Amino acid sequence: MKKLRLNLYDIWTALSAEVRHVFSDSTVLLIFFIAPLLYPLIFCYMYKTENVENLPVAVVDEAVCSESKRFIHKLDATPEINVEYKCCNMHEAQELLKDNEIHAIFYFPKDFSQRLASMQTAHIGVFADMSSFYYYKAALLGSNAVLIDEMHTIELQRYAMEGLTGEDAHIQLQPISDEEITAFNPTGGYGSFFLPALFVLVVHQTLFLGICLLCGDARENKRSLKNIPARLRTRSIHRVALGRSLCYLLIYTPIIIMTMWFIPRWFQLPQLGNLYTILVFMLPFLLAVIFFGMTMGNLFVRQKLSPMLCFAFFSLVLFFLTGMVWPQCSIPKFWLWFSYLFPSTPGVQGFIKVSSMGASLADVRSEYLALWIQAAAYFATTVFSLILIKKYKIFNME
Repeated sequence: MKKLRLNLYDIWTALSAEVRHVFSDSTVLLIFFIAPLLYPLIFCYMYKTENVENLPVAVVDEAVCSESKRFIHKLDATPEINVEYKCCNMHEAQELLKDNEIHAIFYFPKDFSQRLASMQTAHIGVFADMSSFYYYKAALLGSNAVLIDEMHTIELQRYAMEGLTGEDAHIQLQPISDEEITAFNPTGGYGSFFLPALFVLVVHQTLFLGICLLCGDARENKRSLKNIPARLRTRSIHRVALGRSLCYLLIYTPIIIMTMWFIPRWFQLPQLGNLYTILVFMLPFLLAVIFFGMTMGNLFVRQKLSPMLCFAFFSLVLFFLTGMVWPQCSIPKFWLWFSYLFPSTPGVQGFIKVSSMGASLADVRSEYLALWIQAAAYFATTVFSLILIKKYKIFNME
């Protein structure tokens, strides 16, 4: 019992020393307390409108036929598109596009009606403004919806010419009825797809960066041994690692609650998971990031500001490696295995399943286990790096 109290007191000593270290550095305070909340709020506000409606477009109708007029009328009736201009030629429409008066052009060639009458494939040109993904998406969704409806109309007209009308024609056109339902993203918005991964990456990068800044500051000022309480330098160093990790864990637990629970609900993002499951899943994630940051900081960070370069470079790389931009099944094996060196990969995959899909811990057991393995492995490397600092005074530290 006495030994247990002594161990707990040693952990408390390391914890209190690290708290003083954190709160004495204004840069770290900014990264720990402001950035993890500010970034999600900014991005949520930017992507609050998940879909563009009434996108201003121009139409160039060289066919001037009943079919093209019907198509244009249906385009204007879609929620995504608003036909504001009907131009005589492409040059006029292109000038409007250059002046940002419109964001898409629909072009009907002269032979549009003739090709339909001769039962050939007719073509419609769609030119979208790619300055924003939303413009392209709105033009594509609106044109696809009208195109499918027009195809059905044309098919029904051809069946009527063959004497097949009414319900028989509809059955022939669509023998099996189908209904499209967007699972876990009812609006089909980019924000609901992108933001949950961003929340995890923000926590990962700010926590990692803050820890590395603290290690870099200690190394730059040759006081890394001073950051280990004097009475613990001759004892088991794993208590120092545990004490420091508890400091970061206590700081980031309320940040996790704000970032991954309250902010998504505030901006009405899909949120099917419960708070208990999210916290239990994020526990090994935070520990893995903490020990990963302590390992990298102790072994490789020479100056306080050098982690800033890693932060800027690796943020985009980590986002690609999570499988959100490119599916994991299409990532080369080497890069797939490489991605699991970072807690962000299983963290993003598991959090999306828990938060957006309502998965239980049993449903994300592979990601959950991967995070605990990472936490244990990086805890061992953290202890090893602290032993090197304590015993051999490496890196010109005292």
